[in-house]
Amino acid sequence: MRPRIKICCISSVEEAWTAIRLGASALGLVSHMPSGPGVIADESIARIARRVPPGVASFLLTSAQDPNTIIDQQRRARVNTVQIVDELAPEHYGTLRREMPGVGLVQVIHVRDADSLEEARAVAPHVDAVLLDSGNPSLAVKELGGTGRVHDWEVSRRIRDEVDVPVWLAGGLRADNVAEAIRRVRPFGLDLCGGVRTAGNLDEAKLAEFMAAVAASPA
Repeated sequence: MRPRIKICCISSVEEAWTAIRLGASALGLVSHMPSGPGVIADESIARIARRVPPGVASFLLTSAQDPNTIIDQQRRARVNTVQIVDELAPEHYGTLRREMPGVGLVQVIHVRDADSLEEARAVAPHVDAVLLDSGNPSLAVKELGGTGRVHDWEVSRRIRDEVDVPVWLAGGLRADNVAEAIRRVRPFGLDLCGGVRTAGNLDEAKLAEFMAAVAASPA
């Protein structure tokens, strides 16, 4: 099976429908972040999420590390998936499960070195999927996604091989490198933002080119 495609940094209902029409199976809606692109108001997230049709996943990206804040965000947005972009204490996952039944949990792992493999192994039993990105939470102003950088796909492949949950791959994906990413990592899904945008706006031509490159890659 070819990987699923998640288009992140969706900023309007129009962008959402463009992404869906061109083949996206998931949309990313970005709430407050310390840095990075695509942040929109909570009211906009809820408005877009209401228009996402059945069969398409709506991801709320949250930088919150307090479970009650995350629960409140999800209840206001009414999304079906929460993407946690920063580290979460292990005991908080159980709270999220109890208070958000039926809502998918996806934990971002920022792949910087081989230690990311141990981080992914530790968190995988608590979530429905992990998403491998190229941020750096250790900086004074945290990078929690949207960097446009490619990380070490060899580490990503090891994570993919060693965890028992689906793996999404993010970080610098474009039409000209996605076939290699698929070949080397074999992810469940691909997550992209800047690679299909021009001046911050979703670029239909770039997205169509990306989708064609995925379709042409070996299954």
